[in-house]
Amino acid sequence: MPDTAPEVDFPSELVSLKYPLPHLMKALVGEEPVRIVAMGSSSTAGRADVVPYPHRLEMYLRVGFGDERFPNWKIDVLNRGRGGEEAIEELRRFDSDIFAEKPSLVIWQVGTNAVFHNYKLDEVAASISEGLQRLSEKGMDVLLIDPQYTPAMLFDDKADASERMVSLISAAADEAKVNLFRRWALMRHWHVHNNISLDWFFDPTDPDKLHQSDWSTLQVAKALSAAITKAPPATA
Repeated sequence: MPDTAPEVDFPSELVSLKYPLPHLMKALVGEEPVRIVAMGSSSTAGRADVVPYPHRLEMYLRVGFGDERFPNWKIDVLNRGRGGEEAIEELRRFDSDIFAEKPSLVIWQVGTNAVFHNYKLDEVAASISEGLQRLSEKGMDVLLIDPQYTPAMLFDDKADASERMVSLISAAADEAKVNLFRRWALMRHWHVHNNISLDWFFDPTDPDKLHQSDWSTLQVAKALSAAITKAPPATA
């Protein structure tokens, strides 16, 4: 693997959001600090050698929204990731880790542990749908993130389950009419079209080759920030 970090692109068809983020936009012109909750597993929580994406996203959003359109750029991204969990377990934390914070936007990263730990995917999909329903009842914007494209998710015994989980998450987002950040497709694009070796994608300290590297987490944070700051206007 070369020492120089590779360059990647962020195709609009992969990173553009489908729906507006009206609650976030309203908060950005208010006076109270803007709260975003990042719910998920280790991709959200971070690892010893990897700066978690919520930390980087907070910085990028403060810069991206820091102009005369949005006088309130006091954006806090609260990291509510917990390693090893999946949607089924995360639902139990919604009251304490999401609703108690009263965020304008919830970013929910799901699906990876369902594949890696051999969950019943239909049960996970049902939990995702239940969670999306609960979030919709609270009046907050929602953005799902699907699994990471790393070697552990591509091995012969995981590849089909990974693709199915990605499809189930997409279907849940469509049904609930919430935004989906297509991490799986974006990282695959970097591998296939930008010719980036998979060695760049996973944390070299992870023997399972599951968790993202600091470099790939950084790229995802950049893409996610761009998606949020360029979300469709609420009048669209």
